[in-house]
Amino acid sequence: MAQAVAACRGFANMLPDTELLEIAPQSATPGATEARALLVRVAQAFARKQFKPHRLFRNGHAQTIAAYAWPRRFRFASESDEERLFEVAPGVPVLAHCRWQTERNKHPTIVVWHGIEGSTSSNYMQAMAEKGFHAGFNVIRVNFRNCGGTEHLTNTIYHGGLSADLAAVVKELLEKDQISRMFLVGFSLGGNLVLKLAGEYGNNPPKGVLGVCAVSPSIDLNASAEMILKRSNWIYHRDFVRRLKQRIRTNHKLYPEKYDVSGLDEVHTLREFDDRYTSVAHGFADAADYYTRSSSLRVIDRIRIPTLIIHAEDDPFIPFAPLLDPLVANNPYILLLGAQSGGHVAFVSARREDGFDRFWAENRVIDFCKLAS
Repeated sequence: MAQAVAACRGFANMLPDTELLEIAPQSATPGATEARALLVRVAQAFARKQFKPHRLFRNGHAQTIAAYAWPRRFRFASESDEERLFEVAPGVPVLAHCRWQTERNKHPTIVVWHGIEGSTSSNYMQAMAEKGFHAGFNVIRVNFRNCGGTEHLTNTIYHGGLSADLAAVVKELLEKDQISRMFLVGFSLGGNLVLKLAGEYGNNPPKGVLGVCAVSPSIDLNASAEMILKRSNWIYHRDFVRRLKQRIRTNHKLYPEKYDVSGLDEVHTLREFDDRYTSVAHGFADAADYYTRSSSLRVIDRIRIPTLIIHAEDDPFIPFAPLLDPLVANNPYILLLGAQSGGHVAFVSARREDGFDRFWAENRVIDFCKLAS
C-alpha cells in the first residue's frame, strides 16, 4: 500500500492512502475503513494546528530539557485524585491515581502510562490528568511496577515489554468498573507498551478500547539503547542509569535474597543494566533477547485500533527511523505525526493555543481522544 505524506511546515502526517469517508458514531472498535476515515479527519484537523517550536528551544536537546524544567507541576496538583491498586499479576499490585468525573460511566476514560524512571507524578502525566479531566474525560494515571515510590508493593521490577500489566488494568476497568469508552496513552517507554499491547490484541481488541496514543515511543528498544550511547546524550544516559541503580539498591534493602548488588558498581550503561538485572529478573536470555521480544515494532503491523503516534525527528535518544518501517507505514490503523523538531516528550511550542498551553503533543492527544470518542 502506498504511503501519503503531506508536509505541513511543523510536521508531516503519514497515513496510508485513503479517501475521506463519513462514519457513524462508534459503539465498538471500528473496521479498517472506519478507522482510516477517522484518522484522515484527525490528520486534517491537525494540519491546522502545526507545531512551531519555541524560539528559544529550537533543537531536540533544548526542547527536551525545557519541557523537563518548565515550572508547571504545581498547577496540576489535585487532592481529588483517588489512589487505587490494580493487581496486574498474582500478588503484584501497581498504584494508579484516578481522577473521576462525577458520573464516571457517562464519560470516556483516558488511561496513561509514563516513561522510563517516570511515575504518575511526572509533569506530562499530571498535565494529561488536568487537560483530560477538563475536556470531560476520566483520567487514570498508572505507575509501572516499583515506580512512584512503590518498591514495597512488589519484589519485581518493571521492564519495557510488560504489556500484560497494561492488559490487566484495561480488563479490570472494562469488567469491574464497566468503562465502555477507553483510550490508552503512553509516553516514551509507556508508548512502546501501549503499542505492543494494541498489536497483541490483534484482530480481537476489547470492544471498549476506542483509540491508542503514543508520544515519543521507543518502538525498537535495541535501537534506543544504541542511540542513547551517543556522547551528546550523556546527561540523560547517566541520569537513567543512576536512577535504575538506586532502584536496585532500594530493592536490595527490601528483598536482599532477590537482588545482588555486588556487581552494581560495574554497571555503566542501560544495556549493562538490562543484561545484569532486567533480563535476569524476567527470564530473558540477555539484554538483546529482552529488547527483541519487548519491542512493539514486532507486532505493530497487527494493530487494529485507531492509533496516533507523535514523534520528533530530533528526539535526542529515541530514534525516529524505526517509525518509517513498512510495518508502521502500511498499517491503515496508524496515523504518524512526524515533527521535524520537538525533542523527547517535549514539543514546547512558540505560543499558547486557545484553551491549551504550549505543550503541543499533549494537546494533540486530547484532541485525538475527543475526535474518536
